[in-house]
Amino acid sequence: MILVSAAEMRRLDQLTIEHGTPGHVLMERAGQGASTALLHWFPHVRRKSVVIVAGKGNNGGDGFVMARLLRRRGVRTRVALLGHQSDVKGDAARHLAAFVKGRGVVEEITTASDLERLSEHISGAALAVDAIFGTGLNAPVTGFAADVIELMNGSGTPIFAVDIPSGLGADRGVPLGTCVQAEATATFGFAKLGQLLYPGADYCGELAVVDIGITPAAVDIVSPAARAIERGAIAGLVPRRRRDAHKGDSGHALVIAGSRGKTGAAQLAARAALRAGAGLVTLAGPASLNAILCAAAPEVMTAPLPDHDDRLVFDASQLARLLEGKSCVVVGPGLGTHDDAQRTVRWLLEHAEIPVVADADALTCMVGLPEWPRARAALIVTPHPGEMARLTNSDSAAVQSDRVGVARRFADAKECVVVLKGARSVIASSDGAAWINLSGNSGMAAGGMGDVLSGILGALLAQGLDPIEAVQLGVYVHGAAADEIVAARGSELGLLASEVSDRLPHTLGRLVASVDG
Repeated sequence: MILVSAAEMRRLDQLTIEHGTPGHVLMERAGQGASTALLHWFPHVRRKSVVIVAGKGNNGGDGFVMARLLRRRGVRTRVALLGHQSDVKGDAARHLAAFVKGRGVVEEITTASDLERLSEHISGAALAVDAIFGTGLNAPVTGFAADVIELMNGSGTPIFAVDIPSGLGADRGVPLGTCVQAEATATFGFAKLGQLLYPGADYCGELAVVDIGITPAAVDIVSPAARAIERGAIAGLVPRRRRDAHKGDSGHALVIAGSRGKTGAAQLAARAALRAGAGLVTLAGPASLNAILCAAAPEVMTAPLPDHDDRLVFDASQLARLLEGKSCVVVGPGLGTHDDAQRTVRWLLEHAEIPVVADADALTCMVGLPEWPRARAALIVTPHPGEMARLTNSDSAAVQSDRVGVARRFADAKECVVVLKGARSVIASSDGAAWINLSGNSGMAAGGMGDVLSGILGALLAQGLDPIEAVQLGVYVHGAAADEIVAARGSELGLLASEVSDRLPHTLGRLVASVDG
């Protein structure tokens, strides 16, 4: 699924108009598609009434088209215009005139005294339609418009949003002041980044993407660089094994992890690497903890490293020997952030000629480095918002308010692949491309989930996937496995990272089956 920013969508609209499709035709298609979506989600309105709260711009124009088409389908429809009819211009004015010509009712809502009348109309309706502001909003909603939105939200009447809930930032998915809380949204052309990111996804409710006929030539020119990760698009990436395959054909993943009190993180990463298909997995950690690390799984090999007080001691020669014959390295789960851990992480980045997945403590170690070393091979970093805040000398709130932007800028600056974890994880590459993952659930907000993800990524890299493909498939499968568990037992409570790990073969198998039919 293609995702666009507000600026990209404006450009796509303009190019489509320049290629011969008039603006009023695009508006007609938008209103028609939105009306169809509305009746699909709220079929009961055919016997009741709808109030369309419209602004004076193009978003209002889409609402005027809907008002005319809904009346034609027998829905009692009233338009509440936030302004005077004489203020409406261009294509929107054309469609307002068509609605009025068909004996449609338009009430001008311009003062605080009009709000009581609007409140009565909305409270008595089966549905309110939000057609106030579109995706071009770039300033906080205040004053009279904010009062209208708060009135709608507090009415108890369900709200259907046209293109985007008024007040929601289309690019970041955060409210700009007051924001409409919709039960469903019909957006036009392509989904907007902010509609898939949280909290924007919650403000949108159910989301339908309406095809308004954006020309392929326009898409080629704009070349949107963001996508949603969808099952059908990534199912074909699952590694296949020949019937005569042996363990060496599926790669050898090295996991460097663990310290006192954090052996579980190391075990989870190593076990997940096996479950995700790596032919061989070696878990390297402090020698004094080797007996515990052996418990990850009997199939996992261990490599005891020099240590002191249950923490590894940096040893370049040992690390060099460890890398021999390996396909990728995962470093960080439970590693610790002491000086020797920092030296280990830095050495791996500077010397490893195989892909490196840096997770958890490895990321904190990288923050403490005097300068960021350039990796010799592909580098994948997997921070949660707090870790990303430390990496960017920021704070979690700033990261969460611009997840795609932060991930893109970091990937570009550090020449790496970023997996910014969390609800709707964001992937970004150094060329500006970005992906938003739609799988997963709130049950994954539990310890050890990130360790499992790092093991999955290591396994897919070991099996020869390109880093971007490995990350897309790995992040999706991680969430999909959790979704399958929750669907089977009907609750997100008590979901364990180890359960997700053990579900991976089944989830990967289902993806293969979906391709093979």
